[in-house]
Amino acid sequence: MIEIGSFIKLQRTKQEMTQGDLAKGIVSLSYLSKIENLKTEASPEIIQMLCTRLGIQIDNSLDATIQEKCKKWYSMLFEVNDKKDIIATYNEIQNLMDTNLTESLLLFEIHKIRYYLILGDFDEALIKINELNEISGTFDNLHLFYWYKFRGNYCSILTDFSTAIYFYKLAEEKLNKIELEEHEIADLQYTIGVTHSKLRNTLEAIDYSNRALEVFMKQYNFIRCAQCHIILGISYRRIRMYDKAIKNLNLALHLGQLSNKNQIILLTHQNLGHLYSTKGDPKESIKHFQEVIQDDTAQTIDNLNSVAALVREYYNIQDYSNAWKFVEQGRELIRQDSDREPYSKHYYYVINTYNYLLNDEFEKFEKFVIQEFIPYLNKQKDFATLSVYSELLANHYEKFGKYKKASKYYQVANFAYKQITNI
Repeated sequence: MIEIGSFIKLQRTKQEMTQGDLAKGIVSLSYLSKIENLKTEASPEIIQMLCTRLGIQIDNSLDATIQEKCKKWYSMLFEVNDKKDIIATYNEIQNLMDTNLTESLLLFEIHKIRYYLILGDFDEALIKINELNEISGTFDNLHLFYWYKFRGNYCSILTDFSTAIYFYKLAEEKLNKIELEEHEIADLQYTIGVTHSKLRNTLEAIDYSNRALEVFMKQYNFIRCAQCHIILGISYRRIRMYDKAIKNLNLALHLGQLSNKNQIILLTHQNLGHLYSTKGDPKESIKHFQEVIQDDTAQTIDNLNSVAALVREYYNIQDYSNAWKFVEQGRELIRQDSDREPYSKHYYYVINTYNYLLNDEFEKFEKFVIQEFIPYLNKQKDFATLSVYSELLANHYEKFGKYKKASKYYQVANFAYKQITNI
């Protein structure tokens, strides 16, 4: 059960009450500080008075009900569910938490990190992380598992995948100290597989995705199986095992269609597009990217991914008319997504790179790629994209007879390529 001192501190800060406000007429400030920091055990009478001032009942009669509702809500955070249902269930539980001392409170508070990330409220997720960090020393192994996992989720959203994998591995270390259902272990394995994929740790991505797939197949969880097949498809593409890549992506597409999950279908089309582009089949690549942008349910980030890819494919086959058309479409999508969230920022750079090229604004193209795009890619450690656009810049310089500069960026491209083939 959550330590009473941690509970009091959590509820006090949530209500924006100072220690002075809570302690007045009950205990001294220093004594309240000791209670909150678990340096003393207060009498039941003092605890009762503090909880009364906080508007909380010390009554565990609803604990079983709260625990059951929490379990349902936690599962909603790991499957594809309507956000309205997730929010409604959250509000119902929060109302109970606000007036009852329950063993479920701390785990509920930790799961709020995941909740805010699903809603796209990254600032609130960070506030919750900072709030919980003050009492993280009181977490048991189950609390720590989710604490590490959700902090990894937060870092992944920020595209800080190196830190994310650090937290996921800490969560993995807790598995032999707690009891979890098999699908929860598989979810962590899948998440680690995805993160290794982002870091271009291809063999690790294949290993963890296969481990998760084995569990999801036994449970006939077609959606999660499809997600694993997508990671496997991406991984096999990167090591040029194209037959295995196509097989996994086609399986993902079939399972997405079988489950009627459009998000899976669109993601698979995107990855089939990238696969055929890598194989040097622009016609097949364009076909799959077109499937995404022609779907009315596609989200802005899906459209940006496919539009940016279409710009590149059409530019490479010298179909500048279509390349220009999709640059304009991409710029409009970027305007709609003016906040430039971490994932969409990448496409901002891609679209503007080709915009300058197609407009023959070569000086702007050079300055933009050298001063903005390449530093961004280095910071993100996105060596695959760095290789592509360093080579694009090198080709440009070679075309205009600037061989010294061309040689410099061919070397950058070669270095980046060595990083992504170092598996």
